[in-house]
This record gives sequence, C-alpha cells and structure tokens, in this order.
Amino acid sequence: MNTLLSIEKRNAVLLKMASLLQEERNAIIKINKTDLEAYKGDDISMYDRLKVDDSKVDDMIASATHLASQEDPVGKERFSFKHDNGMQVYNKTASFGTVMIIYESRPDVTVEAAGIAFKSGNKILLKGGKESLKSNLKIVELWHKALEANDASTDWVEYLQFNRTETQAFLENPTQKVDLIVPRGGERLIAFVKENATCPVIISGRGNNFVYVHEEADLEIALDVILNGKTAKISACNAVDKVLIDGNLPNKQAFIQKLISKLKEFDVEILGDEALSKNDEIEKIQSNDIWYKEFLDYKIVIGEINSNEDAIAMINKYSGGHSSSIITKNSAQAKTFMENVDTAAVYHNASTRFTDGSQLGLGGELAISTDKLHQRGPIGLQHLVTNKWYVYGNGQIR
Repeated sequence: MNTLLSIEKRNAVLLKMASLLQEERNAIIKINKTDLEAYKGDDISMYDRLKVDDSKVDDMIASATHLASQEDPVGKERFSFKHDNGMQVYNKTASFGTVMIIYESRPDVTVEAAGIAFKSGNKILLKGGKESLKSNLKIVELWHKALEANDASTDWVEYLQFNRTETQAFLENPTQKVDLIVPRGGERLIAFVKENATCPVIISGRGNNFVYVHEEADLEIALDVILNGKTAKISACNAVDKVLIDGNLPNKQAFIQKLISKLKEFDVEILGDEALSKNDEIEKIQSNDIWYKEFLDYKIVIGEINSNEDAIAMINKYSGGHSSSIITKNSAQAKTFMENVDTAAVYHNASTRFTDGSQLGLGGELAISTDKLHQRGPIGLQHLVTNKWYVYGNGQIR
C-alpha cells in the first residue's frame, strides 16, 4: 500500500505535470495524430473525444494547475463529538486507496480524472481505450516524470494495457486491491463494468437530456438553449436530445418553424411525435422507445406535452437522470419542475451544457454520476473521498 503523500508533494507533482504538458505539447499532438489516423470507425463523437489539439492541451494544463491550487480534500473534519466518558470523536474525509478509471478515447481524462484522483490521495489505475493508446501512454510517461522529479513512486499512476478479456478477468479477480471503479463511456462499457466488478462502481451515466418549453417561455431563450444544447458539442453527455413543447404555447407553430429552420442550418435530423410530425420537415418516430435513447449525434426528437406535470412525468420516465431544463418566465412553475424532475442537474432558462465540473465551480470532474450514492452529478475533488472515524481516549472501555 502506498503511504499517503503529503499535500505539498501532491501539489508539486501536479505543477510539474502542468509544466511537462506545456513542454511536450507538440509531441502529444503529433502522437495523437497517429491515433487519429489509425481510427477506422465512423463514430463522429468518438473521433471528437479522441482528438487532442492546442485547446485540449491548454485544458489539461489548466486542470493540473487548478488542482494544485485547491485545498486538500483529505483529512477534513466533517463531524465532532465529545462523549460523556471523555473520548473525543471526529469524522474526517479519507482517500479511497486505489481508484480504477476505465474510459474510451479521451486522452484528456488521463490528465483530468487521474489528477483529481491523485490529489485526493489515491493510487490511479488507468484503463483507456485501444483507439487512444499512444496518446495515453505518452501522457502517463509525463505523470511518471512528474512523480520521479518529486521523489514519489511511479506506482501512483499505472496504465493497464488490457484487452476486453483481460479487463474482465481483472474486474472479476483483481491482481491488486481496487477500492473504487469509475467507468467513463457509453452504456455498453458501464453495463460491462457493473456486471463484472467486485468493488463499488460510480456510474458516469448516459445523458439523454430534455428541454421543456413551458407555455410562458421566452422563445428567444428557448431557441438559444435548444441550439446550444444540441449543436455545441454532440459528443458531450450534457447535450440535448429531446425537446418537449407545451401545447398551450402562444405562436406555437411559428416557434416550431423557426426551431426547425435553425436546427436544419446544422443538419440536425429532426424526429417528432404524432402531433409534431404533421409538419413535413419532421419525420415521425416509429416507436416510443426512441425517447430512451442517447444520440451523441446531430439528431433530436421533439414532442408536444400538455402541462408541466406531464413534462415532469415524461422526463422521469425516459431521461438518463443527467440534466433537464425548463424554459419559462413563471418562477413558481420552474420551482415545481426543478423540485420534481429526477435528474442530477436541473436548469431554469439555461443550457444543460453547463453540467460539467469546471462550469459548476468544481474546477474539473472525475465523472458525472447519475447514481444517487455517494455523490450525484459532477464529481469533483471534494467528492472523491470516503470517511474515517478518529476516536481519542485514555483507557475508556464499554
């Protein structure tokens, strides 16, 4: 077991990592090009996540630097109690121990997620996808240089070059202690990990996010929020896939027409329910099962709904439990929606694209959890801890 590194040493490693990323910027981008050229798939969102350019390297550097500036999440007092018998009791945050991160195609995760887990006092096991192998190995090499420069063992960050069969075998019967697994990727990856893991798993779940245009919506805000959610980054789990339009919306037809033409500018495929597909430019959905699907593509489903209550019920049935937004000028209706929609993040007159650790003030995220234990939504540095009881006595027995 690795002894917890001092906060000074953890911060020094992170700052060294940031400077190495800057020094090796061109080498990382060049190596990433070989991964991109080798990628033969036709999944545009996978390709987008795989690509490393200057702005992605900037983000990696910013993430490592910001993490170094944050308070130590380990050893924070959460509760204290003086027992009648004189014992002093504290509950404090503690690191998990070893965190395994399984992810697809995103070399930036090798910095950001590993950095959060490292700053939280954990040993990191990284299992990236084969499509980003060369990029990931280069970044792990920098982690090892940063650790060595600070007289810390390179064991703190380990890359597992496993294929699917080897990964399954490791999950079922780990060859080293693993305290927590975080799968970051599609539903198939998450199902695979849940099925095979023998330790706790944080589910970084699917998106399938909804925007509800209430009858008292500001239509300009509605258009902006839907377009931003759908077209800004289709590979993001906080993208919008479904839009519910209140049947009582004034100027409903004009709004729908404007929305269609704006979406068409981005070549978004538009599907609709019975009510909406009367419009020639909207293809009728074949089955209600499509309401469950996360697209990660230029594709959207629009439906008509009768009330806020119906919108809430629809979202609670079909969404991925990630993010949802109501567009309305009526704050009481917004409150009802936000309190009753069962998603990790709820928005009033704002884009679901903000469900992101850095955007919500955490400085970065390990994952965005759609589970309810032990943390929901973006998991930042302060959430990647468990706790421990410290009890000080002088001979008390019970």
